[in-house]
Amino acid sequence: QVQLVESGGGLVQAGGSLRLSCAASGRTFSSIDMGWFRQAPGKEREFVAVIRWSGTMTYYADSVKGRFTISRDNAENTVYLQMNSLKPEDTAVYYCAADKNRRLSRRSYEYDYWGQGTQVTVSS
Repeated sequence: QVQLVESGGGLVQAGGSLRLSCAASGRTFSSIDMGWFRQAPGKEREFVAVIRWSGTMTYYADSVKGRFTISRDNAENTVYLQMNSLKPEDTAVYYCAADKNRRLSRRSYEYDYWGQGTQVTVSS
């Protein structure tokens, strides 16, 4: 069982930055892939980024590539999402998720555990 708690969301102006954190419980964190997803009002949940359990591989959605960076600290059981050059269209609830089968997946249904989400609002 893995429990995930996101933090770091808030209100920021367009062009600004935020850093999201996701703290995980359990001793298996270092062996599972971690992803970030987001869901805007009236839209489906969408993939943002994923990082391999070892931290050696990452993938990003085209919409955030070059602006967002996913990273992890296995000693601290935490995964991060650094978000720069934020745009109003980045406004959403951001969720971290854990995939114990380590598929480096972009599909939300392949993730086993989810956090409660943190709101990110980007004003124009």
